[in-house]
Amino acid sequence: MRSWRAALRIAAREARRARARTALVVAMIALPVLALSYVAVNYDMFRLTPAERAERRLGTADASLTWLVDGPLTQNLRGGGWVIPGDPPTTAPTLDEVRAVLPPGSRVVPLGETRLALRTTTGVGELPATVVDLADPMVRGIASVVEGRAPAGDREMAVSAEALRRLGVGLGDDVTSADGVRVYRVTGVVEFPADLGEMVALPPDAGPVAQRWLVDAPEPVTWEQVEQLNQRGFLVELRTVLLDPAADPRYDPSVADADATVVGTGVLVAGLGVLEVVLLAGPAFAVGARRRRRDLALVAANGGTPAHLRRIVLADGVVLGVVGAAVGIVLGIAAAFAGRPLVEEYVAQARAGGYRVLPPALLAVAGLAVATGVLAAMVPAFTAARQDVVTALSGRRGAVRSRRRWLVVGLLAAATGTALAAAGAAWVSETVMLAGLALAELGLVLCTPSLIGLLARFGRLLPLAPRIALRDTARNRAAAAPAIAAVMAAVAGSVMIGVYLASDRARSVEGYQPALPHGYVTAWYDGFAPPSDPAPVERVAAAARDAGIEVGAVARLHQPTCPPGTAERISCGLTVAVPAGRACPYDPSGALEARDRRRAAEDPRCAVGYHTISGVLADSVVDDGSALPLLTGADPDDLRRATEMLRAGGVVVTEPGLVVDGQVAVEVRRYDPALPPDPGGGRAVVDTVRLPGYALTSGLSAERVVYSPAAVDRLGLAAAHTGFVLATATEPTTGQEDRLRDGLRALPGSPVPAVERGPGGYGDLDAILLAIAAGVVTLGAAGIATGLAAADGRADLSTLAAVGASPRVRRLLSLCQSGMIAGLGSLLGVVAGLTGAVVVMFALNEAGRADWPGGGTYPVTVPWSMLTVVLAVPVVAMLGAGLLTRSRLPVERRIV
Repeated sequence: MRSWRAALRIAAREARRARARTALVVAMIALPVLALSYVAVNYDMFRLTPAERAERRLGTADASLTWLVDGPLTQNLRGGGWVIPGDPPTTAPTLDEVRAVLPPGSRVVPLGETRLALRTTTGVGELPATVVDLADPMVRGIASVVEGRAPAGDREMAVSAEALRRLGVGLGDDVTSADGVRVYRVTGVVEFPADLGEMVALPPDAGPVAQRWLVDAPEPVTWEQVEQLNQRGFLVELRTVLLDPAADPRYDPSVADADATVVGTGVLVAGLGVLEVVLLAGPAFAVGARRRRRDLALVAANGGTPAHLRRIVLADGVVLGVVGAAVGIVLGIAAAFAGRPLVEEYVAQARAGGYRVLPPALLAVAGLAVATGVLAAMVPAFTAARQDVVTALSGRRGAVRSRRRWLVVGLLAAATGTALAAAGAAWVSETVMLAGLALAELGLVLCTPSLIGLLARFGRLLPLAPRIALRDTARNRAAAAPAIAAVMAAVAGSVMIGVYLASDRARSVEGYQPALPHGYVTAWYDGFAPPSDPAPVERVAAAARDAGIEVGAVARLHQPTCPPGTAERISCGLTVAVPAGRACPYDPSGALEARDRRRAAEDPRCAVGYHTISGVLADSVVDDGSALPLLTGADPDDLRRATEMLRAGGVVVTEPGLVVDGQVAVEVRRYDPALPPDPGGGRAVVDTVRLPGYALTSGLSAERVVYSPAAVDRLGLAAAHTGFVLATATEPTTGQEDRLRDGLRALPGSPVPAVERGPGGYGDLDAILLAIAAGVVTLGAAGIATGLAAADGRADLSTLAAVGASPRVRRLLSLCQSGMIAGLGSLLGVVAGLTGAVVVMFALNEAGRADWPGGGTYPVTVPWSMLTVVLAVPVVAMLGAGLLTRSRLPVERRIV
């Protein structure tokens, strides 16, 4: 212990003397500590306690009732899941009927939800609305008025801050409904802690009939009463269960246990972060050990053992780890507290439970920081303990060679980790996959010194400055190898994640089936109920042009429906049956063995789609050929043949396999709830008729059937006008869509527009952000290694100056040293990342084939934009080293 106390004092003195290096190491350790502390504090603040969760859900009520069905239901303990054997609800019970099923003396507050179409700053928008009495104390915790007063009449409302901005109004202003019939006065600003988005609050008399009620019972509601309410179709949530689920004998403790997968994944991610910090901070500790090698040699010459030397260097890690932990935790807590309003508004969209920290997590983070500092100082400590005393005192440095056993261990670890990652992907286990990636990364780190030594053999082929840079990198591989490994690890991880994201985007794009050509617009009547006097297509086109949309052709949309005179309870429809020989022979809902699932995934008849699962194709349109070009985007020659088929009374489909001998099998379905259920669980009467058919060979891949008016009439059904389709030159903006919605509301039936915007959300922003993160690590590692090489090469630079080297040599040498670290690390990282990504993608695709009908396979897609950023970073590092390095060569006295 005395030797440790002395080592710690020496470390503290050295930290004060080398302030720049100390600040660098403390920053490296404090940054991940700050991030982990920030996450832990935010997690604790936004993880609601049972009391807070009950308040957000029930306010101050004892229970809440939600009416779901006209008959009995079975619910789980918390009221979050249920089984409904009866029919869906028809007419909600009144407030008096709800009171009748509750204990005498119970007080009830109704709640309702709806959507309001209101005029906004850009046109017409639909905002979610809650019908609630904000003045009632029972709703405290669910909603509160933060400014103004609660609405009282059916012409008043309270709106959230987000809704105020969307509507463009202030407190006391008027808001007009989309149809211009009703005008609401904004009396207050309301806040729902569970949802800070756009919200409107209406008083109970101004909204629809409630289907949820808050209950303040004179005595606690028992489970016997809950079961009685379940028999009447009510779902019940109890405050007592939300506060303490274990209080009920049916409580299952396994439900509340922590997810082992989440914990394991978190541990592995934290471990990868620690490894990255160790690799980055290791060279900085090596700088200190290299600068102090003469002092350490003097300690050894005066009787110090290798253990003493190790403790002196390890003490640096302890001291700087403690300082980094303290700085990171304090800054993390401060950042979490200061940024809480921003996180609430823009990330969580909900209020936090309160200002609090998570002490056990912060203690663990502090211990992790100290361990990181010690691990980062471990290699320099053992290197310093093995140094030759005479060589160190004379200022010389012996040759450093990489031991072959570390190369063998590294190769074995890389191969084992790759196999483990592939197995984890095949088993769909994130924990195993991450463990394999971490092991493979560690193996590559162990191989890096040997690779540097191998490359150093080619130094004689290079000019003077790069030859010296490569030689110094090889001689000082104890510090250069961790820096190169840190760059490699950061780049490899980013490339692997980037390839996965790009492949996932490509899979999503391939699996997306657009309903229309990109940018085209449909306008459907609400509930597909056409008006008695629909507007002509010219008025629809004019409304689009008034909204600033460049419109081409406009056509009406029709769908098959029941003929006039059919009872209202009966609904009708048409479907195309898949031929027996072309239907998928495997049942996706059945229990299939892995071999059968793999066969199904490879069978083209079982391609994932609606008709493969249901056996029918149900997206039906009635058209004479006028809307067909807008719906399909097919080639002119293909459209000509399809139009001829429609005019001849046939059917056009988009799936060639549905046409057999020039005909398709059309099923006429009439659903009658008055009939007894059939063996399939439905109440449908089905007739099958074969009609002439044509399959489109071009255009969109969306599964669609277009029936001719003559075919619908032959099948005994009618065609109902349900909306319009508009061809546009470019994709309308959101503002143009709002203005179009506003213009269409003036037409009979008020059709609602919808724009085909494609799959969306699949840009390269996430991959570029990963590349930037890898670039920051690369620049940091290159700067550290370049500074170390400059510190160690001062004597060599003095020799160069003495023999007449130009002052530009130092700048060129620093540029080559930086390029060596950043370039070699980035190149190895890209190769390792692409190799690992291919292995993981292959394993995921194999697992997907055994999990049919899943989401399809991943096409291996390389994010070239990300690789361009990553490979450009070494150039930036070299330019930075060249600009920041002084040209004047030092002149020093060498000890010989």
